[in-house]
Amino acid sequence: MEAPLAERIRPQKLEDYISQSHLVGPEGSLTQQIAKGIIPSLILWGPPGTGKTTLAQILAQESKRPFYILSAINSGVKDIREVIDKAKQSGGLFTTKNPILFIDEIHRFSKSQQDSLLAAVEKGWITLIGATTENPSFEVIPALLSRCQVYVLNAFTKNDLESLLQRAMTTDTYLSTKNIKLNETEALLRLSGGDGRKLLNIFELVINASNEDEIIITNDRVFALVQQNTVLYDKTGEQHYDIVSAFIKSIRGSDPNGAVYWLARMIEGGEDVKFIARRMLILSSEDIGNANPTAFIMANNTFQAVSTIGYPESRIILSQCAVYLATSAKSNASYLAIRTAQQLVKQTGDLPVPIHLRNAPTKLMKELGYGEEYKYSHDYSNNFAEQEFLPETISKKPIYIPGNNSRENSIREFLKNRWKDKYGY
Repeated sequence: MEAPLAERIRPQKLEDYISQSHLVGPEGSLTQQIAKGIIPSLILWGPPGTGKTTLAQILAQESKRPFYILSAINSGVKDIREVIDKAKQSGGLFTTKNPILFIDEIHRFSKSQQDSLLAAVEKGWITLIGATTENPSFEVIPALLSRCQVYVLNAFTKNDLESLLQRAMTTDTYLSTKNIKLNETEALLRLSGGDGRKLLNIFELVINASNEDEIIITNDRVFALVQQNTVLYDKTGEQHYDIVSAFIKSIRGSDPNGAVYWLARMIEGGEDVKFIARRMLILSSEDIGNANPTAFIMANNTFQAVSTIGYPESRIILSQCAVYLATSAKSNASYLAIRTAQQLVKQTGDLPVPIHLRNAPTKLMKELGYGEEYKYSHDYSNNFAEQEFLPETISKKPIYIPGNNSRENSIREFLKNRWKDKYGY
């Protein structure tokens, strides 16, 4: 029973794989590929603990191909070349013996490491499966990305996570001998953060800490045990996501002390500087926005700077940016505006563009009145002419609500002066 629970109950067949039905369900794109015996080089992009490694292993097993696995954290160009040499010797070009090379956390590979994969992928010596929690458009070099298909894995739902727990209790050789009463699951689900592997690690921790004949799982019991034994389930790198969460929440909460502390934890752990800078770039728009537009410029310049400088000097730039963002005025108005607009689009469908806003590139369109009543703003006082810019059925719907800070209060006054009472500003 030395292997962790997550490893002991790892599914071996596609039909046992939980979630991702859009990929591996009866009509899933990967299901169709397997049925045809064709597996392209691909990138699996999704949150941690959603089964990327498991899916790669199943693909290799279902297609009866040799399977090699490397981790980007501790593998270099030499390791890649050794696997490619083995792959060349294992079979002919594009045969069913064409090995699968799975690279976990491929976003951590440098450009030169990714370059070393190009020829092998292009010539079919290997089928590459890369796993990443980061957007591959940012982290995988274009030449390699163009040779791979990208498949997105969705975060586990509550039902998926509860199914994992049920599977553990019924199929694991050790847990199935225990009398476990799963009375409450909220604490387990919350602490896991949607990470299936972390969920099972916590669950196993709780079970192993219990000596009773009947083990009753409650929220209070889970929280108490996890707080006492954090390092037991959180020492393998999964902590990375908790720390970056604490970092972002410290900045959002305007505490530069917390922000710099968690930044130091990431730096000491050897975190990728671009990963940290990218999170601050997103936050500068989502949580600060037009309360201080310079924050976005600052964060973007930080991202550009650390991309070229690296450790150890980049820690100073990251610290400066984190302190700046933490002490900046905050507003999530732009974030809420696009979320509201997207919900509105889903609710109202494809509403027609008002005739006066339509483009009129052809004579017929002009005859039909396209663009006829449009008022060119610069022809009017204050470069403003009151007219309708929304479809009629949502014409008075306020979407952007300025935040309560000095800059956005000025924006509110500007909009109120122009639009009077139309949007309720």
